[in-house]
Amino acid sequence: MEPKGHRQRAIKVAQTRGIARGSDFDAAGVPRMTLKRLTEEGVFLQIGRGLYRLAGSPSDVATSLAEAARLQPRGVIGLLSALQYHDLTTQTPHAVWMLLGPKDWAPTSAPVQIRVIRASGRALTEGVEHHEIDQVSVPITSPAKTVVDAFKYRNKIGLDVAVEALRDLMRRADRKSPIDELWRFAEIDRVQTVMRPYLEALT
Repeated sequence: MEPKGHRQRAIKVAQTRGIARGSDFDAAGVPRMTLKRLTEEGVFLQIGRGLYRLAGSPSDVATSLAEAARLQPRGVIGLLSALQYHDLTTQTPHAVWMLLGPKDWAPTSAPVQIRVIRASGRALTEGVEHHEIDQVSVPITSPAKTVVDAFKYRNKIGLDVAVEALRDLMRRADRKSPIDELWRFAEIDRVQTVMRPYLEALT
């Protein structure tokens, strides 16, 4: 029988972290055997190598982003997944789209399917926001950066998706004009020529 204190401590860690790593339980003094037993009993779900969450906790699109971010903390959620998060597309991606550096490892055998796009330099680091999802700080490209990335990778997601996202972003009355941001990111992504006619048509 597992000591009651270990079980309660493990459950508290999972509640606090949302998606917890094995190292989170180690730091709290929870033995790995307790994790194993709680998983076998169905109290925890093991969602990846060394990743756990409470069974019965909400599992939706945003949770998938948090799971992906915990699996590969160096990755940035982008493209279709970021468009969906920012409500800039009607598309429903079947995988989590993640920008990764050229040498960063891509998660395999993950509980969520991850579509990796390689990026480097400012194209990877600029325009990244952090949003808290299930107590996990998830890096996601900003609305303007996501739209520009959609044009850069239009061969992967479709030019129509990129244009739809641009129109939706420009229509938003609750924000200042994103033109300056769009041009800045277009320069970083080197897609000024591609985007110019669409921007001019909308302004």
